[in-house]
Amino acid sequence: MPKVTQEYMEARRKQILEAARRCFLRDGFHSTSMQDLFAEADLSAGAVYRHFASKDEMITAIVEENIREVLAMVHSVAEHRPSSSVGAMMADVLELVKAKTLEQGIAGLAVLAWSESLRNPSLAAQFNDLLTQMRLDFAEVVREHQKSGNLPREVPAEAIAATFVCILPGYILQLAMGDFHGVEGVPEALRALWPDTAAS
Repeated sequence: MPKVTQEYMEARRKQILEAARRCFLRDGFHSTSMQDLFAEADLSAGAVYRHFASKDEMITAIVEENIREVLAMVHSVAEHRPSSSVGAMMADVLELVKAKTLEQGIAGLAVLAWSESLRNPSLAAQFNDLLTQMRLDFAEVVREHQKSGNLPREVPAEAIAATFVCILPGYILQLAMGDFHGVEGVPEALRALWPDTAAS
C-alpha cells in the first residue's frame, strides 16, 4: 500500500472539519448525526473515525482552531507591534472574528459550542482550558502595557485580561444573531478608548 503522507492526512482532517461546520450550522449539533457528517464530507465512516471519534471531538477541534488563530494574532501584535495599545489589539481580534464569521460562520459555531458545553462536562472542561489560555496570553500583553504606564498597575493583569475576554461573547452573540449593524463601530471604539502610544 502507498504510504499516506502528512499532507494527505491534514487535507482529510480539514475536509471533515469543513463538512462538520456546514452540518452544525445548518442542522444544529444534536440534529446532526455521524451519518450526516459522513455524507457531507463524502467519506467513509472509517475515514472519518480515523481522525475524530465523535461529534464532540469535531466541535472541540473547530473551537480550538479558531481560538489558536486569535492567540497567534495576539502574540504577533505583542511581538511585532509592542507599542500597539490593548484597545487596538482587542479591535484586531474582533475584526478577525467578524471576518471568520463571514467566511466560516464561527460566531454561530461558538454559540452552539457554548450551549452544548452546559450539558457536556467534557466539552465544558476543554472549552474552559482554551479560555484560560486566552486570558493568560492577554495578561502577558497587559503586563507589558502596565510596565510602560499605559494601563493601571494597581489592577491585576489577570483581571484586566479577563475583562477584555468578557467583551468577546457579547460581540460573538450579536454576530451569530446576524446583528452586524449593531456592532459596526465597536473595533473603532476600542481603538479610541485605548489609543496607540505612538499616536498619543
